[in-house]
Amino acid sequence: MSQVIKISLWALSALLLAGLVALPIGTSSQLVVGLSLLGALILIWAFVRAPIQRPLMMCVGTILVLRYLYWRVFYTLPNVHDLPDFIPGVILLAAELFCIGMLFISLFVVMRPLDRPRAPQLSDEDLPTVDVFIPTYNEEIGILMATLAAAIGLDYPTHKRTVYLLDDGGTDQKCMSDNPEAAAAARERRKKLMALCDEMGAVYLTRSRNISAKAGNLNNGLQHSTGELVVVFDADHAPTREFLRETVGHFSVDPKLFLVQTPHFFLNPDPIEKNLSTWRRMPSENEMFYSVIQRGLDYWNAAFFCGSAAVLRRSALAETNGFSGISITEDCETALELHSRGWNSLYVDKPMIAGLQPETFSSFIGQRSRWCQGMIQILLMKNPVFKRGLSPAQRICYLSSALFWAFPFPRLTFLVAPLLFIFFELRIFVANGQEFLAYAVTYLLANMILQNYLFGKVRWPWVSELYEYIQSFYLGPAIVSVLLRPKKPTFNVTEKGLTTDRDSLSSLAGPYFAFFGILLVAMIYGGWKYFDQAVDKDLLIVVLIWNTANLVLAAGALGCVTERSEKRKTQRLEVNRSGYLEYCGKYYPVSIFDASSEGAGVFFLPSASLPPRIEGHALGNLYITPVDGSETTTSVPIIVRRGLSSGGRTGYGVQFCAVSSLHHKLIAELMFGRADPLADFWNVRRVGKGIIRGTAHFLSMSARQIFRAIKIAWRDWVPRSSGTPETNPPVPLQGASSPPAGVLAPVMEK
Repeated sequence: MSQVIKISLWALSALLLAGLVALPIGTSSQLVVGLSLLGALILIWAFVRAPIQRPLMMCVGTILVLRYLYWRVFYTLPNVHDLPDFIPGVILLAAELFCIGMLFISLFVVMRPLDRPRAPQLSDEDLPTVDVFIPTYNEEIGILMATLAAAIGLDYPTHKRTVYLLDDGGTDQKCMSDNPEAAAAARERRKKLMALCDEMGAVYLTRSRNISAKAGNLNNGLQHSTGELVVVFDADHAPTREFLRETVGHFSVDPKLFLVQTPHFFLNPDPIEKNLSTWRRMPSENEMFYSVIQRGLDYWNAAFFCGSAAVLRRSALAETNGFSGISITEDCETALELHSRGWNSLYVDKPMIAGLQPETFSSFIGQRSRWCQGMIQILLMKNPVFKRGLSPAQRICYLSSALFWAFPFPRLTFLVAPLLFIFFELRIFVANGQEFLAYAVTYLLANMILQNYLFGKVRWPWVSELYEYIQSFYLGPAIVSVLLRPKKPTFNVTEKGLTTDRDSLSSLAGPYFAFFGILLVAMIYGGWKYFDQAVDKDLLIVVLIWNTANLVLAAGALGCVTERSEKRKTQRLEVNRSGYLEYCGKYYPVSIFDASSEGAGVFFLPSASLPPRIEGHALGNLYITPVDGSETTTSVPIIVRRGLSSGGRTGYGVQFCAVSSLHHKLIAELMFGRADPLADFWNVRRVGKGIIRGTAHFLSMSARQIFRAIKIAWRDWVPRSSGTPETNPPVPLQGASSPPAGVLAPVMEK
């Protein structure tokens, strides 16, 4: 009987909602209703603090969105007999329907973001055996050394943990390549990495052929290992010391748990953050996914494998013959397969790895193209809607994750649509100014309020639109290629560790400058038509406002494709550790405030005596107090490079001279001994901006980027037209290499 009552209540609610949506009222009344509902949204946000706040916000916002949708579908389409207007009008409506559908799906996904309790802390005797996989292809040895040292330093019984370096850059296939130079490079790489693993205490594994890319590499690791659990870290993802203690305990609670996923934290900004100078002020793009969406997916048992920073159960992987490799996003595909077989996943919202992001715009686009094509492959070849074994909620969640990557098509549609009226007077959206205000503007404001409410601390207004805009020009063709040939895309490793010696334009900048010019000409031409031509001025004003929003996005994009120089070879992480600086036989207590794989910054404690002034580059040793507070007995050789002074404190910037595996393990322990600095860095940036402040900030930023981009373009393109080389290309970061005689790393150059 209770089930019948519940169904009846849902049916009654649906009928009531349908009645509200289709209520026939005039434009003026709709404006009053729309403004009233917007006011209700703001009041609920400001004054309702009970758990009912979230569903109330979603319900009120849904009414506004559906009112707009009803009006848009039944009252704004051009006449079907006027094909030049009707066809683009239907395309625009389809783009809007997609966006509204994705809005409702996203509201479902983040309805109840889950906060997991800490993993049970097991005794050493009860801990399962763990195999740590670090797949690599072409990463620099210096990058691999940092990840290996951090993995070996994990807080876990050594007899229950084995670290494997899975090298796909030294396979037999590569070592016997027909290209003599490539073959020699592969053999040399294999030799160096074998020596590195031998000295670091890891196991080196390669295979005969490069089949199925990363998935095949991981499966080769499964065939040569036996641990109950498998941990995957990308080659540039160094884990913090407590990673295993904070994850593996969950597997003891749920025997059907196949995955514990953790967020990806990055030491460096992505190219957008770097080029717009927002790295230390604005939340990163990935934080919305990891801190809100993955928690929402976790509630529906749909949190999925993200390729790294995750623990998986070997017995679960055995059911699917290892990691799935039909698509080029083996991580999500593997999770989809295991969820469909009744296995469970879990998400721990605590950053415990530090990785690297692409440094240049072109490598950023290459990475996103792979993600996009892989998710579209899953949609085409393993559509979650029809996948047997998934719950209805899991189907919606996986559909959301895959369909999201179709955003280039509506985004490009919204860019072109206003131009059709400005240049060709095509009326693809039939409405006057008052109707647009009553329905469209209230809908857009409701959408922005909901987005700011749900994601405000991790995503500022207009930032999502900017990221979509800059990716759409290249991801659109990438999607079309997958639709035409679903099995064609191949796995490409994202290039990391690039440096640029000066500001320059990205090699992909051309379309963004061209489209900015088109939008600017449209603004000028539209303004001239308003004052000098007999046109529908109400509609023209609406279209010009729309085009202005596109122009602001295009201006911001110019800054995104204008690369800022990045000469730092290794990224620094803020730490709060103590130790001693040994110099001339004396020991001076210091606090270590930041560190990288190459050096650190230290301040002398206020109570400590200061060493004599160091002239030139002096040699010494840095003793680092272990995280457990035990006595410091080992040190890293250093060179004092420069003096530091801040807030009345003095200290030095020192460079590590690591020459043994022990030194590298100490440096890794310094950087990754605690996870707190990672979360602290996230929390410092998570200061939300309201719609008004966020819009003002975005307008100001976009205006500044126009002048910076034009200045660099003038400098680079004028010499190019005369045949003069305009700039030096990005060069790979030259990390530490493995020298002869068993020495792991040379003394770093300044």
